[in-house]
Amino acid sequence: MSGTQKKLGARHKARKRAVDLLFEAEARDTHPVDLAADRVELAVRDDQVAPVPPYAQTIIRGVAEHLDEIDRTIADHLHEWTLDRLPAVDRAILRLSVWELFHTTDVPPVVAVDEAVELAKQLSTDDSPAFINGVLGQIVTLADQVRAAAAATSARPVAGSGTTDADSAGTDRP
Repeated sequence: MSGTQKKLGARHKARKRAVDLLFEAEARDTHPVDLAADRVELAVRDDQVAPVPPYAQTIIRGVAEHLDEIDRTIADHLHEWTLDRLPAVDRAILRLSVWELFHTTDVPPVVAVDEAVELAKQLSTDDSPAFINGVLGQIVTLADQVRAAAAATSARPVAGSGTTDADSAGTDRP
């Protein structure tokens, strides 16, 4: 392996599979969660169909659940562009990355951005890696605030129960 190539791990492959499915769902005008579920079933029956890793399924569910918020955030950071004008693969990469930036706690923001740029290098136009890096470079500044707000919301007391939302969700707290 040359010094310029990166070793791509399981999470990268799951992200790539998620981008593929998000792209396909948009092209076919179908719900991405339904498409992923169909592919999971098909992969079990047909070994010619690539499996859908669990992390890819998590990404797809997360993007679908938060799509309006994600798209608003991306659109707010597209200077002189609109979301509809972007190549569909770039939309899928940005959606995945913004979901990771805002809704995961085990993916450092720098990793989410780096992975998005790497996916753009593999899947999109020559201009896309720099464009995606620029958009995400602006959005990443919001990630800590969004994650902190989500953590505060999940730690709110549940009315009358003496536990927090996190406790009632099965999260162990000391």
